[in-house]
Amino acid sequence: MESPTAAQDNADQIAFWNGPAGQRWTDRQEVQDVLLAGISDILVARAAARPGERILDVGCGCGATTIALAERAAPGGFALGIDVSAPMLARARQRAPRGLPLDFVQADAALYPFDPESFDLLASRFGVMFFAEPSRSFAHMRRALRPSGRLAFVCWREPRENPWMMTPLQAVYQHVPRLPQPGPEDPGPFAFASEQRVRGILTEAGFKAIAMEPQTLSLDLAIGRGLDAAVQGALEIGPAARALEGHPANVQAAANESIRAALAPFAQGGSVRLPGSIWIVTARAS
Repeated sequence: MESPTAAQDNADQIAFWNGPAGQRWTDRQEVQDVLLAGISDILVARAAARPGERILDVGCGCGATTIALAERAAPGGFALGIDVSAPMLARARQRAPRGLPLDFVQADAALYPFDPESFDLLASRFGVMFFAEPSRSFAHMRRALRPSGRLAFVCWREPRENPWMMTPLQAVYQHVPRLPQPGPEDPGPFAFASEQRVRGILTEAGFKAIAMEPQTLSLDLAIGRGLDAAVQGALEIGPAARALEGHPANVQAAANESIRAALAPFAQGGSVRLPGSIWIVTARAS
């Protein structure tokens, strides 16, 4: 399915994920799926999808979680992955197994005209932190859930709890100005770091039985491919890559060496493991 529907308030995010950044994430799909495989497993297990259920996967990206959820909904069920990124959805469609009960739609979930009470489960792996008006967006999506429907998503905790992202960024800051500091409620990867804020958003949106569980992680930035691969990953996507955008080659080269020095103490064999932390969030529609 295709839809031009998009909330104007989310225009910046839509442009970002359909521009060069979205293509870079698409190009790194296989690597990112390996890096985040443990988190995907946590989400799918906690979502507890059952055969025959209809599932909505918000911010589905290149489709890894949609595919995993559809496998659990079969037979008789269905999974719909929704995302604003055309390049990522193109990859999702390419890799979806034939015969699996799923589909993808390019649209903003904050505004897409879902059929009321048509899904049993709303799930997301890092796809819900980018709404300009999250309470309104979650209220809209909740109306797509049946009264017995449930919510399960994962989001990042505070930056200080995620050295796997922040260590390369701090190394880059030796060479370039710091990125603009986002406000505590601005869309972004850490927009749902505050437990109080997330509970407030979901409560305002009408969800009940809200639970948030912190989960610590060990993420291999190299996915077994060694220090060079970890450095290259930091230079291609994520906050370190954003901070380096537009800077000349000599600055990029110097930052490369600083990232390498910062990550080297974590290298062991082919792995470069750093800590991370997520919230596992669950709730019910009513």
